[in-house]
Amino acid sequence: MFSIEQFHKDGFDIIALKDDLNDIQVEIIPAHSAMLHAFRIPHGAEELNIIDGYSSLQDYQTNNAEYFKGAKLSPFACRIPDGRYEWEGKEYVIEKTIAPGSWIHGLLYDVAFEIVQLQANERNAVATLRYQYKGEDKGYPFPYDCEVTYSLQPDIRLQISTTISNRASTAIPLMDGWHPYFTTGTPMDDMELQFASEQIVEFNAQLIPTGKVLPYDRFLESSPLEGIPLDNSFLLNFDQHASSCTLRDPLKHIAITFYPDGSYPVLQLYIPPHRRSIAIENLTGPSNAFNNGMELIVLPAGESRTFSTGISAAAW
Repeated sequence: MFSIEQFHKDGFDIIALKDDLNDIQVEIIPAHSAMLHAFRIPHGAEELNIIDGYSSLQDYQTNNAEYFKGAKLSPFACRIPDGRYEWEGKEYVIEKTIAPGSWIHGLLYDVAFEIVQLQANERNAVATLRYQYKGEDKGYPFPYDCEVTYSLQPDIRLQISTTISNRASTAIPLMDGWHPYFTTGTPMDDMELQFASEQIVEFNAQLIPTGKVLPYDRFLESSPLEGIPLDNSFLLNFDQHASSCTLRDPLKHIAITFYPDGSYPVLQLYIPPHRRSIAIENLTGPSNAFNNGMELIVLPAGESRTFSTGISAAAW
């Protein structure tokens, strides 16, 4: 049986989706970008949170600008150099920056989503949240609705869907993505990674795509992460693989597996300098898509698009 609980802890108002039979709990923070805050699973006699989130509201306020943990990335992800792009013959400059000179991860990474619906039954526990962007940034004057649905399902599986509805009178450029960090408590240098890609997007020194896509097959089979730096975009191959990515802990025998549908063709991976967790991000396109056009979505006026991914955790 599934249930939903709401509570206040460490400065956050939290929605908890619960699988009561199996002691699974997913925690979401609507007030901070519909953030995925925790995914708690049993591990032996203990509980393990596989999400590297913020320990408190103060931690969030201090470090969100550096890590964007769990944030919704919309209407663009990653970087836009100088915040500039051209759309339908007109140049736009994004006003919102996380820090001076840093145009990154869109406009919704710190906004408060409203709760649209909470529902639990014998099949799942579901939370639907919404943010209505009114086009207030002159660099993106296109109103749209961003609706996020979390669904905790049997077999320790979390389904996450985002629906973007264009409220503008014209077509709009669009990307979508997530920025969750994952951990089992084991250092990344003792973990293994596997993902379904044979192609890496070439970046320049500023982590902006050069326009080239290069061969890359290092992680087609599960391989150690020891000493490997990652801050890269990979193009997924959905034809030959049941899942897109699996993070394995050979010490605790836990596997975290990702199941995006075709709406998320790009896998962005980032290991921060502390190497205690890894950001595994499902994206609709790589960095600077508003300028390079790589996997850029053009959403006509009045239309909607949905982007979906799944996360599961299991012992092995």
